[in-house]
Amino acid sequence: MQESSTYRILHCGQSFENYHLCVEKQIAGFMQRGASPGDIVHLALKIEKISYCCARGILGNITDESPWEDNDLYVHRLRLNNITFCKPIDLRILAKIGGKNWPLKYLQGAKPINDIEVQKLLDSEFQQNQIDSYINPQFYLNSTPDNPSKNSTTGDRPDVKMTDLPPIDDVDDELDNDPEQNKPIEISGTFETVHFKNETDPYQGLETLVNQYFYSLFPSYPESRTLLIAENRMFLSSGTDVLNPDYNTTGIRGIPDALLIVYDQDASFPLQINLIEYECYGKGKPRALQKSQHLNGHIIPQLMKFASSFSVVTDQQIRSQTAKRWINKIIEYVFQFPEIEAKVTRWLKELYSDISERQIALKLYEALETAFYNNVQIILIIDELSSEQKSTIGNVVEAFKLENQNSVKFKGYVVRLEQKISLLDQLAEFAISVESP
Repeated sequence: MQESSTYRILHCGQSFENYHLCVEKQIAGFMQRGASPGDIVHLALKIEKISYCCARGILGNITDESPWEDNDLYVHRLRLNNITFCKPIDLRILAKIGGKNWPLKYLQGAKPINDIEVQKLLDSEFQQNQIDSYINPQFYLNSTPDNPSKNSTTGDRPDVKMTDLPPIDDVDDELDNDPEQNKPIEISGTFETVHFKNETDPYQGLETLVNQYFYSLFPSYPESRTLLIAENRMFLSSGTDVLNPDYNTTGIRGIPDALLIVYDQDASFPLQINLIEYECYGKGKPRALQKSQHLNGHIIPQLMKFASSFSVVTDQQIRSQTAKRWINKIIEYVFQFPEIEAKVTRWLKELYSDISERQIALKLYEALETAFYNNVQIILIIDELSSEQKSTIGNVVEAFKLENQNSVKFKGYVVRLEQKISLLDQLAEFAISVESP
C-alpha cells in the first residue's frame, strides 16, 4: 500500500448489512471525526465472536451519503476507493505485536495505526489471502461446518496455530473495558437553546446565519468541492414559476432558498444539484399545532414541488426548459467571480485532463445537464424536526423518480441557535446544552 499512510480497522460489528453497504456503496462511516483521505481502511466483521478482516480500501473525499439504516450514528463519512478483498483474516493475529491489549490498540474506534510492524503484518496477511472479487465471509467460513475457523488464515498458515491466539472471551472482555470509552469527556462550554427570530431576519434569522456559517456547520460540504448560491432571486422568472409553470399552489413557491452544487470526482455523476429549503418555526410558531399545520400545509408541499419539477412526473419539455434556464444562470454566476471560475475549472480539468480553456463552459453545461437529469437532492434545513418527520418527508420526496429511474434524494438537517451560559475549555471537543421548558 501507500508509504507513510495511516492504517485503520473499521469494525462493522456483527452487522453484515452495514459491511455489505460499505462495500457496495464504497463509503466508510465513522462515529467520530479523525479519519482523512488517503488513510488505509481495513473492514472488519465479527462472526461467532471472532473479528475478521475481509476487505480494505483507501479513503477518498468526504461525502454526505449515508446508506446505513442507523445512519445518524456516522458523523464522518468518506468515499472508500480501490477496494480489494481477501479470505477472512482472523484479526487475533495482531496479538503477536499488540499483546493481550491488541483490541484496544487496533480495533476500538477505528483508531489510527501508525506502527510500522503492525502495518507490515496486515499487508503480509492481506497479500497472502487476497482474492479477485467480493465474497460473503459468512458463507466462506461456514463452508466447513465442523470447524468454522479452518478456512480463515489462521487455519491455513503453518506459522500460526490456533493455540497461539488469545481466547475469544478475552477479546470481548478487553473491548467492553476499553479505558478510552470509560474516561470522562472534556466539555468546552455550556449553552442554552434559544429561538431564531424567524427564517429571514438579517440578524437573528435561520437562513441568514446558516448561509453566513454554512461551511463551518456542514463539513460534509467542503468549500473546495461545492458551490453555494444563496442568491435565490437570480432564479426568479417574471410572471412564471421558475421550476414548473403548470404547477402553482397558493403560498408554495418553486424557487429554492439556495442552490448547492456538489462536486465528487468518484461518484457516478460527478456533479449533484441540491435545492435547499430553509424553514424556521422560530418565535412566531411556538405551539405544536402551528408547527404541525406549517409542516403539512407548507413545508411538505413545497418539497414535493421541488422534487416533481425534475421528476418524470413532469412533462419532459418543461423539465428540459427548466434545466436549460437554470444551467445558463449557474454558468453566468460562475463566470462573474474569478475565484469561483477557477474552482470550477479545476473540477473540470480533473474530470477531463485534455480539456482546453475554450471548452470549459461547454463541458460545464454538459455536466450540469447530466446532474439535473440524474442526480438531484432536496435539502431541508430547519430548527426542529423529529426522526419520524424526517423519515416521512424522505419517503415522500424519494417517491419521485428522475430520468435514470433513481429517486430524488432527501437530506434533513436541524440547526439550533445556542446562547452561551459559560465557556470552560476552548480546546475541548464537546459541549452540552439545555433547552428550557
